[in-house]
Amino acid sequence: MPAASLNRSSPLPLWAQTCDDLRRRLSAGEFTGQFPGEIALTEEYEVSRHTIREALRVLRDEGLISSHRGRPTTVSSPRYRQSLGTLYSLFDTMTAQGVSHVNRVLRLGRTVNASVSEHLGVPANTELIVLERLRCADHEPLAHDISWLPATIAAPLLDRDFTATGLYAELDRTCGVVIDSGHERITAQLAPRHIAQQLQIPERDPVFLLERRATAQGRPAEWRETYIRGDHFSLETEWSPTASTTTALTAPSDISIQ
Repeated sequence: MPAASLNRSSPLPLWAQTCDDLRRRLSAGEFTGQFPGEIALTEEYEVSRHTIREALRVLRDEGLISSHRGRPTTVSSPRYRQSLGTLYSLFDTMTAQGVSHVNRVLRLGRTVNASVSEHLGVPANTELIVLERLRCADHEPLAHDISWLPATIAAPLLDRDFTATGLYAELDRTCGVVIDSGHERITAQLAPRHIAQQLQIPERDPVFLLERRATAQGRPAEWRETYIRGDHFSLETEWSPTASTTTALTAPSDISIQ
């Protein structure tokens, strides 16, 4: 796809016209390989290097391209948005944003886990249903998560196929259990080796760790640990002076935004 001709009589600055055209070409998927360098772009658009640098600066600020000293500029990976402060399903989030996605089920069975039971607030020997999934978006690993649910409410899930459906939808449809509240903590971490292997990223790349305790009508229903690629995911919230609090937890650096 050729570059558009710039209108030098337009009141719109050349850098802004260049930026608009590069956005168009990015949206069309033209730069699937390496993004052109500054010199190539100055020749293609017949503008100064300063003009190109200003256009690229805006594209970087918008998160469309990425560049680091000593490395070529690349097209940024897509980012998926999730709003905080509401009950949500990653499966529904991907569907709402029109993303092609699939779950790869790594484990579905019965287990006993004293540590998880403590998080759920149930006896240590409680039988649990564990569901471990690799969540893929646009044919690329996005998240790795493990959910544990008391077997007394979730045993019928053992017969379900989770490759193309969400856990909460199946929990409602199959077990008659509706998740209606919970608590979630989100921390930034460096990917452990086994998580990096699953997500196909370098070890110690940044990831989000989401830890969730969900309840249904006040009863413990799920403990979940989800690792999400930091380069593909963003969390958003709306706030007002009276609607947000910061609460210190057990460790001084452990902060919960509620």
